[in-house]
Amino acid sequence: MRLLLYLVLFGVFTFSYSQEELANDYFSKGEFEKALSLFQKLEKDNKRNINYKLKIIEIYRQLEELDKAESYLANLVNYSNNPVFSIELGYNYALKNDLPKAEENYNLADQKIIENPSYAYNIAKAYEKHSLLEKAIFIYNKAMEINPDLNFNIQLARIYGEQGDIAKMFNSYLNFIQENNSYLEHTKRSISGFISEDDQNENNIALKRILLKKIQKEPNLLWNEILSWLFIQQKDYKKSFVQEKAIFNRKPESLQRIVDLALISMDQNTDVAKEILEYIILKSQVRETEITAHNYLLKLEIQEVTDNRYAKIQSKFSRLFEVYGLNQQTIELQLSYAQFLAFILDQPEAAITFLKESLEQPLSDFQVAAIKLKLGDILVFQEKFNEALIYFTQIQRSLKNSTISQEARLKVAKTSYYKGDFDWAETQLKILKSSTSQLIANDALDLKLLISDNKFEDSTQTALKLYSRADLLAFQNKTNDAIEILDVLLNNHKGETIEDQALFFQAELFLKNKQYINAESNYKYIMANWREDILIDDAIYMLAELYRNHLDQEEKAKELYEQIVFNHADSIYFIEARKKFRALRGDVLN
Repeated sequence: MRLLLYLVLFGVFTFSYSQEELANDYFSKGEFEKALSLFQKLEKDNKRNINYKLKIIEIYRQLEELDKAESYLANLVNYSNNPVFSIELGYNYALKNDLPKAEENYNLADQKIIENPSYAYNIAKAYEKHSLLEKAIFIYNKAMEINPDLNFNIQLARIYGEQGDIAKMFNSYLNFIQENNSYLEHTKRSISGFISEDDQNENNIALKRILLKKIQKEPNLLWNEILSWLFIQQKDYKKSFVQEKAIFNRKPESLQRIVDLALISMDQNTDVAKEILEYIILKSQVRETEITAHNYLLKLEIQEVTDNRYAKIQSKFSRLFEVYGLNQQTIELQLSYAQFLAFILDQPEAAITFLKESLEQPLSDFQVAAIKLKLGDILVFQEKFNEALIYFTQIQRSLKNSTISQEARLKVAKTSYYKGDFDWAETQLKILKSSTSQLIANDALDLKLLISDNKFEDSTQTALKLYSRADLLAFQNKTNDAIEILDVLLNNHKGETIEDQALFFQAELFLKNKQYINAESNYKYIMANWREDILIDDAIYMLAELYRNHLDQEEKAKELYEQIVFNHADSIYFIEARKKFRALRGDVLN
């Protein structure tokens, strides 16, 4: 009996659903009479379904039968306590230009929130539906006034945004997260569409003023945190650091936020990054955090050294090992030192000896894997490919399916590619396309496409071998040699599918050497001769960045960002290009 009842109910539901689908289909096609007939049947069988009633009202309006809509709505208002019907009846009178009766019905709906403030959401949404935004704002605010436990600030923020009242929108978002801290990241994403990198942008100034007033009036670290975030968006890391110090001084539980700021600023402003890292060393009570800060400081110093004056840095490494020892806590520092020895001082054998000694320490499996990964890199640097492959394979076997194992597989593929064994490299890369690490998966896909697109160009694979050789030289920090190899490729393989990739890669190397005019030439050549290729948006965007950041030609940069916006909407650079184009054009973002 129960099964029979279930089957009957299921059949009724399925029939109703199919009828509703058909009714909506008629409506979308503009066949309103057919849609009305079906919705009337559905409403008759489902008296409590408000959506069918609203659809019937909408169809009457589409058919310009406002009197029928009025009669239908008057009946609903008389027999229902739902204030949405009063709003719909009011709007119906407004369509007939009977504004006094429209207001009369709107007032009836508004009175309902005094009886029950929880009606506010449905009432306000009904007003929003008909673009009666001021009335929606009134309802949300009135409901919160009657019942302070209600929080409609997120809805108010959205409406103020639509109206272009950015200051009120910001205030509403901030009022919302004051009571709902878990929505902080969501709120930042919403606000980010209205601000820019320009600290003189009108919206940026408005948000800063609001936050500063809140900081003065109420001691809530949330406002310092958002102000710090705003300064990061403006790339003003020094001001962000001031806010982070204020947060830490009042709540000295962890330095992690300041560590994160140091990492963000390292690529943009090394002076501020150094200041932050030195502060971390001064304030940290955690040994690992101190060591991490020292490690990043040394990396910054290595980047800035000129004329091969590395003796001071080597002394700093030695001093740190004296203070903190060679143990599990200093593994990252040991890896950095090995990298320094091999790739900067060109002392790979010393680096290998040092790392093999590190392996004798009591380490976790993942720390052992990290050291073997670095050993493999150094052996690739020496072009001892088979020995490197042994280490990478050991990692894959010992930590199957881990991220570091997938990284080792990528290095197996890359090493095979350097050797010219493109088939084996491609086999490994196919597996990595489904890597749990998006970064590894993307790198694997890029390398696989490079190989598969070019390995059949000629039977000897000469061009691809030249490219992989240049790639290896770049890995070995032999940038000038890599550029020369790419010159040979470009001179001897014009028009082949690998040409644009070689041009783009060479441009990256020119940028590293600060040979900006040469990089400009390569990007322009790709744009002129490879307009239908996959790298076209990369070339346009990178040339825009070159003009903006290095060649002081903002007008040219703006034109190129505009090309991305209007001609390459599917580009991964689209959002950034649009933001920078609008900033250079002087738009007020909203």
